[in-house]
Amino acid sequence: MSSRSNALGNASSSYLRSALHQPIHWHQWGPEAFAAAQQENKPILLDIGAVWCHWCHVMDRESYDDPEVADILNREFIAIKVDRDERPDVDSRYQTAVAAITGQGGWPLTAFLTTEGKPFYGGTYFPPRDAHGRPGFKKILLAIADAYKNRRDDVLREADGMMTALHHAEGLAGHGGDFNPRVITMMVQSALNSFDPKNGGFGSAPKFPHASIVEVLLDWYARTGEDGAANVARTTLEKMAQGGVYDQIAGGFHRYSVDENWIVPHFEKMSYDNSELLRNYVHAAQLFPDAAFAETAKDIIRWVDSTLTDREHGGFYASQDADINLEDDGDYFTWTVDEAKAALTAQEFEVAALHYDINEVGEMHHNSAKNVLWIRAEVEEIAMRLSLKPDQIRMLLNSAKQKMLVARLQRPTPYIDKTVYVNWNAMFVSAYLAAGRVLGMKDAHHFALRTLDRILGQWNDKQQLPHVIAYSDPNAVLRESRGLLDDYVFTALACLDAYEATGDLTYFRCAQQIADTAIAKFGDATSGGFFDAEPTTEQVALGALSVRRKAFQDSPTPAGNPAAAILMLRLHAYTNDTRYRDKAEDTLETFAGAVEQFGIYAGTYGRAAIWFSKPHTQVVIIGTDASAADLERAAFQTFAENLSVIRLAQADAHLLPPALAETIPNVPGVNDGRAVAVVCSNFACQPPITSAQDLTDTLKKLLRS
Repeated sequence: MSSRSNALGNASSSYLRSALHQPIHWHQWGPEAFAAAQQENKPILLDIGAVWCHWCHVMDRESYDDPEVADILNREFIAIKVDRDERPDVDSRYQTAVAAITGQGGWPLTAFLTTEGKPFYGGTYFPPRDAHGRPGFKKILLAIADAYKNRRDDVLREADGMMTALHHAEGLAGHGGDFNPRVITMMVQSALNSFDPKNGGFGSAPKFPHASIVEVLLDWYARTGEDGAANVARTTLEKMAQGGVYDQIAGGFHRYSVDENWIVPHFEKMSYDNSELLRNYVHAAQLFPDAAFAETAKDIIRWVDSTLTDREHGGFYASQDADINLEDDGDYFTWTVDEAKAALTAQEFEVAALHYDINEVGEMHHNSAKNVLWIRAEVEEIAMRLSLKPDQIRMLLNSAKQKMLVARLQRPTPYIDKTVYVNWNAMFVSAYLAAGRVLGMKDAHHFALRTLDRILGQWNDKQQLPHVIAYSDPNAVLRESRGLLDDYVFTALACLDAYEATGDLTYFRCAQQIADTAIAKFGDATSGGFFDAEPTTEQVALGALSVRRKAFQDSPTPAGNPAAAILMLRLHAYTNDTRYRDKAEDTLETFAGAVEQFGIYAGTYGRAAIWFSKPHTQVVIIGTDASAADLERAAFQTFAENLSVIRLAQADAHLLPPALAETIPNVPGVNDGRAVAVVCSNFACQPPITSAQDLTDTLKKLLRS
């Protein structure tokens, strides 16, 4: 494709296809774009964004749709557009580079590169004209073009220095050390120190979910009984579920809150936020008696099932946009008084207005009549104010909620990106399986397995995983995509979860095969840990992909390296194969010297540290009758990061991974025909337990020891 035309006609991602109409001579990331830059001796403008990104669309309309901007870009630059969801490997490296230049990253990411792809300048959103002390985009483009022509040596020197810094930062050279379990205590303390006791969450506005550190806090409370950790986790989950960051009508979480109160969100909804928060609420439901945690988990699934799933084939979609167009700001999700009154009876509106804080003046700056729904008053308070019984209030609220949902569904719906990414799907598989077991949601269990089987169909065909299984546009070409570390790790973890949920050893064997492949493809046998992508000829040739990267900070999904360490430790617990534990240990040690600087942002490392430093515990329940079901429910009366529960039929008691197969069938009483639970910890198994209460007591005692 000539550099003098928009080359996105062959693109598959929703974000790239949304730019097909633009007058920019866009290229996709690839050798052709870099060859054009070198042939024409022009710098590269790199735009990285996503279909769900509001400010990406703003910059598209303000600048990239502008013929004057297009003229400058087409004359002076080679323009490359990248979808950060489709190419997280490209995004992560240039995010680091731009953050080093400007002190911040984000989307849209706007980077300027040499013909070899070395970054020398960048930023995020640039306004079309000078504003708020910031230069306009056209002025920036002309200045960059002039510098590249007339001060080339300075530009190249800056680019070389940036690449050196990028190699150092991404490789984490010199950040290794001996693993110390005190890192768990440090992370808990970091969470306590940054906790907002009034509103929940950590720090001030804007507020993002931090699902992995909540998992660490829940595990800490289960082991120590310390109220401080429980209060932080519980308050955070309660306040989030009561806020506008949670969709009070349909369920599911928006990406983050722009205020410290969790009220006004950025309205896009992401697959990965909802999968990890679903796990949080399921695990909180195990530890705390408050039924609201289970209800929130079920509500997330209700929304995901209705909006973010491929019911025909299995699979979870990537995201839902915040807006219909650039003139609105979450208008689909927000309400005026008149809109609410039109949907409800007078009494329903009276109750809903008190409960959800619906007033003539709402929270949205672009339209002050628009209200974000959040829980301002609980049922008992409303009942007292209106002199009604609480049950009457609940009935009216349920009716109002259903009617508002029906009314909202009549509005134009924000775009749903139906791309099926392997890593995000695997994360949802694990979360759905947890909900299926703990909350008794059989449909969630079955859909998770259908989705996992769809992923494994890719694995079985080629013995390798892609990053993308399907694109949103059914007319788009399914481009071959190389699976990244996260795709392999989260799929293998989902396979282990599926084995525990079904007792089907096929899933365990797949987990082991995929994990072994991940070690071969991504493992660093010299310096420890895992690279995020395979070394390929393309990576050597194209820009910052020459930098080998090892991710261990959650941003925002769980980081690949500590997640890989968890995978290795889970496999070690089932196989007693020391190579898995050794690989986990060298991964943890690779980052041990740096981890304390990251606090709550390294929550997945904290989870891996728990697996490494605490004895793993497995509960094997044998039987299919009501007593076995009671034992399984009892096993889920508590939560711990490294507590695994497997249930098998009596006839399948031999279908166990190697470490358990050596022990369980030979435990006296296992083969007597009764439903029993065998608790094993650190490769030692206790006598069978037949009482649900005894099982609960045994597990709690083990965790506290």
